[in-house]
Amino acid sequence: MSRMVRCSLIQASNSAPPESSLEVTKKAMLDKHAAYIRQAAEAGAQIVCLQEIFYGPYFCAEQTTRWYDFTEPIPDGPTIRFMRDLARQLHVALVVPIYEVEQEGLYYNTAAVIHNDGSYLGKYRKTHIPHVAPGFWEKFYFRPGNLGFPVFDLGFARIGVYICYDRHFPEGARALGLNGAEIVFNPSATVAGLSEYLWKLEQPAHAVANGYFVGAINRVGVEAPWNIGEFYGSSYFCDPRGRIVAQASRDKDEVLTADLDLDQISEVRKTWQFFRDRRPEMYEALTKA
Repeated sequence: MSRMVRCSLIQASNSAPPESSLEVTKKAMLDKHAAYIRQAAEAGAQIVCLQEIFYGPYFCAEQTTRWYDFTEPIPDGPTIRFMRDLARQLHVALVVPIYEVEQEGLYYNTAAVIHNDGSYLGKYRKTHIPHVAPGFWEKFYFRPGNLGFPVFDLGFARIGVYICYDRHFPEGARALGLNGAEIVFNPSATVAGLSEYLWKLEQPAHAVANGYFVGAINRVGVEAPWNIGEFYGSSYFCDPRGRIVAQASRDKDEVLTADLDLDQISEVRKTWQFFRDRRPEMYEALTKA
């Protein structure tokens, strides 16, 4: 019998007008995503992943301390408590990316992982932090992640998380594979004209190199007042052979759902013995700054 796991990715535009308060913005996006999570659960999804810092706009297009008040602790903040209740109610596992505060002045771009019984399993903190034009000023907001590359066991699947800019770095993608990930989710916020040509190259390459599934998420729309470009959606799942097996639209809010046969991982790794043929003793130079 195949180990089939049904997963959903949610891509969405920002709901609140740019002049809205942080509280209004967060509530609008929380309400929108709760409805989409319910939609995914009704379709039979067992795991649902949201987009990068799902509860607001991509505010890193500017550098202002206003957004520091958008942070919440994990797991005891209101958004993660709400999502834990929703996961328990719908019996669905959730990957929930938010802006985390560890203590005053220590902020991270983080995804919390919640089991389908509502229990909190842990979190991943974005490792690689960009500071790139035309408006990805993330070093103003986030400290680099310090939790490594954890894998979370849901009982029916082992999942890892890599966030947005991380996807440009093969080292963490390999670490997730070595740590036992079967599905790696990459919640993102990226615009046309910057990295779109890489969107369908890098993550299928990670899937092939490591023999696992990838779920890649990107938000949609143009966000005022910054207007740094079009967030082009196109969220997708790819399999361990690097084939895109389901893809969302470019410009619409969407819940993308696909069945992933985890038995494919064993089939692929029996053919391509990349883990067996690694030469870690030859890679020392890769860890030197």
